[in-house]
Amino acid sequence: MLRDALEHLVKGIVDRPDDVRVGARDTQRGEVLEVRVHPEDLGRVIGRGGRTAGALRTVIGALPGGRRVRVDVVDTDR
Repeated sequence: MLRDALEHLVKGIVDRPDDVRVGARDTQRGEVLEVRVHPEDLGRVIGRGGRTAGALRTVIGALPGGRRVRVDVVDTDR
């Protein structure tokens, strides 16, 4: 559910929504959601000073689920 919600939010921000991929993996510290976008959309997802990425983390963390979730924006150029 959280993965789908994050994917929906990110697709609304970027210019290339077909290139948005959100992966999920469980760790000992909780679930990790990894966001991958087209390299030209990376700045839109991170935002000035990381504000957009921080807002995405806040929204996803506030959704019901009862688990710890970490959201990472992955730079696919590296």
